[in-house]
Amino acid sequence: MAEQYDVVVIGTGPGGYVCAIKAAQLGLKTAVVEKRPNHGGTCVNVGCIPSKALLHATEMLAEARHSFADLGIEVGEPKVDLKKMLAHKTRTVEQNVKGLDFLFKKNKIDTFRGTGRIAAAGKVVVTGEDGKEQAVETKNIVIATGSDVAGIPGVEVKFDEKVIVSSTGALELTKVPETMIVVGGGVIGLELGSVWSRLGAKVTVVEYLDTILGGMDGEVAKQFQRLLSKQGFEFRLGARVTDVSKAKNGASVTFEPAKGGEAETLHGDVVLVATGRRPFTEGLGLEAAGVETDERGRVRTDDHLRTNVPGIYAIGDVIAGPMLAHKAEDEGVAVAEIIAGQAGHVNYGVIPSVVYTSPEVASVGKTEEELKKAGVEYNVGKFPFTANGRARSMLHTDGFVKVLADKKTDRVLGVHILGFGAGEMIHEAAVLMEFGGAAEDLARTCHAHPTMSEAVKEAALAAFYKPIHA
Repeated sequence: MAEQYDVVVIGTGPGGYVCAIKAAQLGLKTAVVEKRPNHGGTCVNVGCIPSKALLHATEMLAEARHSFADLGIEVGEPKVDLKKMLAHKTRTVEQNVKGLDFLFKKNKIDTFRGTGRIAAAGKVVVTGEDGKEQAVETKNIVIATGSDVAGIPGVEVKFDEKVIVSSTGALELTKVPETMIVVGGGVIGLELGSVWSRLGAKVTVVEYLDTILGGMDGEVAKQFQRLLSKQGFEFRLGARVTDVSKAKNGASVTFEPAKGGEAETLHGDVVLVATGRRPFTEGLGLEAAGVETDERGRVRTDDHLRTNVPGIYAIGDVIAGPMLAHKAEDEGVAVAEIIAGQAGHVNYGVIPSVVYTSPEVASVGKTEEELKKAGVEYNVGKFPFTANGRARSMLHTDGFVKVLADKKTDRVLGVHILGFGAGEMIHEAAVLMEFGGAAEDLARTCHAHPTMSEAVKEAALAAFYKPIHA
């Protein structure tokens, strides 16, 4: 009789590998199915991790060019060795992959290389590169296959990953383009556009909505756009793309005003299509297994991450909710606990979101727009980094902190930060909100001086009374 597992996880991105590790820690016999040569999924191999390596490298370049002289440091004009920069990115990925290999070995997790297909509840068929199939028996299956590039609805885009690129190709360009058109004003497009803008490309963002970072706090998005414009970005907002094509030299993007008007065509050396991602379910055998999906192709799950088929669960980008690695990780832990008979849970109201540009944008909880739509009365507390001593000392005074608190109870409903290191500062707000804390609780918590985080305290003070330093 074939060996039976307690849990088989299909996909080893952030959700999948965390789920597998947690399941093994809870004493469940665990295996994973992975079609890539390496664990880590999109995030570790061609997404979050490599992009952050390039973002950091180019941010250091910008510091050297624009801030060092004001700090009394003379280095001359810095030079870019793109080959070495890309090698740093590759080393970073390799280190993370090796770390995952170690964790899988440490936790005695078996790996089946190939494409996984659910033959039925309790049975996964793995097809290797040689075409051979292997059946894996298990009590529970977790779908963690992530997402893929979505493309542009109604527009055929032929990616060659050299001229017309997805986020994957944008991390592998071997020379800096003179001009780059980014289709999509969301997180991925703005992050990768920032990388190539700092390296010297003229970047134009074409976005269907009237704002960048759709879904984020409107005031934050507007000020962030102004800062990016000062950095050299150009924006075409309210623009519906109708064509993306390769041209004699580079590629072209044709768009028309979303509210009607004449079409316009822009030419660029490189076009990055960053219009979001779609759940990856192809070849999983969901229909044959009877697993339900929704109108957007996502796997339907209940509040306990269970599909309609007993013993089959789903997490991460393949189900509803924000497509964020840390959201998938939390779901991975929760589903492992649920399978082990514990009370796994994810608080979807307190999942931070970060845009790793310079300055960063970070948020957790509700935006002003969402609170107004819901008819919730709230107080707003804001504090600018121009009034923060540490920010002044580092020449990072762009941006502000905004705290939104319930008008009656003072409970913090949302926090939004635009500024240097925002992604690190947002977590004290997340902890506060996880425990139902009030703006006064945050304001009365002693913060070290001088720190950027004092701006969070001051914004909280402003939400329930008055800030001290403004």
